[in-house]
Amino acid sequence: MSRPPRACIAGAFEHPLRDAPNATTTQLHYEVARGALDDAGLGFDDVDAYFCDGAVPGFGPLSMIDYMGLSNVRHADATELGGSTYIGHVGRAASLIAAGKCKVALITLAGRPRQRKEALMFAPAKGSGLTDGAPEAGFEHIYGGITVALYAAAAMRHMYAYGTTSEQLAWVKVAASHHAQWNERAFLRKLVTIEDVLKSRLISDPLHLLDCCVVTDGGGALVVVAPEVARSLKRPVIQVIGTAEAPGVQSGGRNVDLTRSAATITGPAAFAEAGVKPADIKYASIYDSFTITVLIQLEDLGFCEKGHGGRFVADGGLISGVGKLPVNTDGGGLCNNHPDNRGGMTKMIEAVRQLRGEAHPKVQVPNCDLALAHGTGGILGMRHSAATAILERTG
Repeated sequence: MSRPPRACIAGAFEHPLRDAPNATTTQLHYEVARGALDDAGLGFDDVDAYFCDGAVPGFGPLSMIDYMGLSNVRHADATELGGSTYIGHVGRAASLIAAGKCKVALITLAGRPRQRKEALMFAPAKGSGLTDGAPEAGFEHIYGGITVALYAAAAMRHMYAYGTTSEQLAWVKVAASHHAQWNERAFLRKLVTIEDVLKSRLISDPLHLLDCCVVTDGGGALVVVAPEVARSLKRPVIQVIGTAEAPGVQSGGRNVDLTRSAATITGPAAFAEAGVKPADIKYASIYDSFTITVLIQLEDLGFCEKGHGGRFVADGGLISGVGKLPVNTDGGGLCNNHPDNRGGMTKMIEAVRQLRGEAHPKVQVPNCDLALAHGTGGILGMRHSAATAILERTG
């Protein structure tokens, strides 16, 4: 480690529900907040900074602060980065703590996408042309582009450029199912095979149904604290030793590379700040909106050479106790939990579990003292974001 930690994670909580028809999103935010603060041994009055995403009910974080009675908050943040939002929040909270602006930051995620009529990743983009929506809408949305099709384009390009196969992509799902079978709360616990993935219906060539993440209700929360606060609590000390975030843009179509992501920026930056390298990591949580997402992130973070991701994940390469690098030991977004298209939160929570030695015994990584969590937001290879955090257990 190259420098003293800026902050520590003292509390982590994942909501037990995957289907919540009888709770509001606001209630879910409160429940995960309560769970994380209880886990840390802290209360709502201890919180002096609050972080959430841009889709919280009401008037952004102000409504949530009021609802939860966070009377001592002096900083609020609702930066929206899609799937990398919550890993980015950890980095921003750590920076605030290091600057002396706060000591206890609460970060909450909640969503109820299963209560909506359609899963957003399969929904056609709306907008008919010149004035609707985002700046790119007039050029792209008229073609009805949907999320899964854009990720399929990245997968197809990776296959063309590097010889990656559908069987190799399927190994990412198989690994997730090997882990999810031990997670009693996972949305999908059934162990699947390569054949199962390839025989599931084609959604957008080359991605099959089982190459796509689940859609769940629920959420999670984290409590990030100053090092001196962490030392005063009766919890394992999980230090935040390296973080980075960055946008990945295609410059209006002039800089398109569907096989690369902003992880090529955030990975090296986070590793440099932490003073470690990819080979030192004992466990990795990698955002898995689709199987291709994991494969490209592993390459871009430096766990294998560019174009070698297929070989890296094949033959159980990501299965705890079997492969080179245990990844997403809770089952990830492909099997466990993916609330409201912001899977970075659950990636942080499982990394904390592994470092504390609290993962399921069948997937717990022995002597796990160094972990990485990484998220992507937006559309891989196009307009997207990336955020990386490196965590270390001490004592």
